[in-house]
Amino acid sequence: MADELDINAMLERFRERAEAVKRRNLPPVGGDERAMFVKQAQTDYTDFALIGDADGELVDGVLTLRIDLRPPGT
Repeated sequence: MADELDINAMLERFRERAEAVKRRNLPPVGGDERAMFVKQAQTDYTDFALIGDADGELVDGVLTLRIDLRPPGT
């Protein structure tokens, strides 16, 4: 599997997923269900965006994703 993994394509799919979450329509629900849906969408976006922004490296069959969480300019 490691020989077939295209890290850049994988990271691009995560960026696309993050954008899809941003465009996701809210279902016709209200109250607690709406709040739960919004919270899950925020979590999904954060997860997908973080991985999409990662730098990936595959060495000896181990995929390492490096995500810089420092504020810009540091």
